[in-house]
Amino acid sequence: MDAAILNSNPKKSIRYRMENSIPPTAAPSRTAPSPLRAALDRSAWVRRAITILADDGVDGLRVEILAKSLKVTKGSFYWHFKDRRDLLDAVLVIWKEGRVSDIRKQTQCQPGGEATALLHTIDVYAAARNRKGIHIEAAVRDWARRDAQAASVVEEVDAERLACACRLFLACGMSDSEARARSVMLYAYVFGVSLMRCDRFAPDLLELKHWIADRIAR
Repeated sequence: MDAAILNSNPKKSIRYRMENSIPPTAAPSRTAPSPLRAALDRSAWVRRAITILADDGVDGLRVEILAKSLKVTKGSFYWHFKDRRDLLDAVLVIWKEGRVSDIRKQTQCQPGGEATALLHTIDVYAAARNRKGIHIEAAVRDWARRDAQAASVVEEVDAERLACACRLFLACGMSDSEARARSVMLYAYVFGVSLMRCDRFAPDLLELKHWIADRIAR
């Protein structure tokens, strides 16, 4: 039967389809994800995005580059994210949660162990054992210079870091003003030393770090 006749006469169209076993046209539906796309959940995309952020900064974090890195199509990205901003917001959430959780873990201690916890915190953050973490931190802070949302997240993380350190200083018997000042000094030191190649001019670097930590904590 001619298609024009079918379209102009609904009753004949239905009868013709029934007689010739032609199913009615189904409503369009969202395509199910491929096995590979399903395996790459949202967290997998965010983890790879953070790696790219550490290497190339936020400007290098583009959808097509991310998809190529994961060996999937660019269209697969939109199965998990509305747009690039959605991805960037997810990266900030994961980074914030990780940094807040870490500083709370490092500064946790039993009553009476605050001084030891301070020395431990300084040692952990000044050791620069995790170069990737340092690169991520630097990339996020650079990003925060140009993006209000990133700046807000960095401020929240910094506030929590300072609050955790300040709590320990207060427990050691220092005044509020001194505790806040020492907290700033602590982080100014650990972040500064993490960006420097101190071993090039300080052959006794470990001893030097212990001396500085002792002055900050006590």
